[in-house]
Amino acid sequence: MTEAWDARAYDRDFAFVSAYGAELLDWLDPQPGETVLDLGCGTGELAAKIADTGATVIGIDSDPAMIEAARRRLPDADLRVADAHDFTVEEPVDAVFSNAALHWMPSSVEVLGCVSDALRGGGRFVAEMGATGNVETVTAAVDQACREAGLPERDWPWMFPSPAQYAAMLEDAGFEIRELDFRDRPTRLVGTDGFTSWLQMFAGSVVADLPDDLLARAAEIARPRLWREDAWWADYRRLRFRAVKVA
Repeated sequence: MTEAWDARAYDRDFAFVSAYGAELLDWLDPQPGETVLDLGCGTGELAAKIADTGATVIGIDSDPAMIEAARRRLPDADLRVADAHDFTVEEPVDAVFSNAALHWMPSSVEVLGCVSDALRGGGRFVAEMGATGNVETVTAAVDQACREAGLPERDWPWMFPSPAQYAAMLEDAGFEIRELDFRDRPTRLVGTDGFTSWLQMFAGSVVADLPDDLLARAAEIARPRLWREDAWWADYRRLRFRAVKVA
């Protein structure tokens, strides 16, 4: 299932995605003269930060609107509309970076194979993604509201692995894990309608057929756990890792 992204709304209302990803750049530690592939580059905010270090950036995203937005930030960069399950580069890169994108890619084995093929021996793979239990309260509330209305539960589009599951896949793909971090990261959403806005941005195709009153009921179900300090907070759980391709 593919989302149709609103790149402007993404930058305006969900800037926390790139803001948290900026912390990941310390793990990447890009160097002048290196070539870094940003896998799932979105609107290019983090790709621009990588380029500012003097590294050369290749940005890949499956959504044309995201790449168009990224080109406005980085008009001279190599930015490509491509599928992460089946991409190639002309020359091996020094690092692959990915923020908040891998959980959108259902076949991890294919993705990790492409990443490994793109990296030079000893090259590093640094990423953060949703992990097991991510947004569980959000999705459970929608599913409960659907059941109450006599509708089927939703077919959610993400893959949220456990740390052990993803570590095993990395090792099977020829990577050696150097750092791995798994944590709860409650994330504040924008506006009093932040719950439904989040769903419409990140699961728009999943909830498109649901009436407004059902989404309001889902928000009511989720509110005791996700509303505090006069704001909605999504129950994010994140997996962050730094791995190197075994030479």
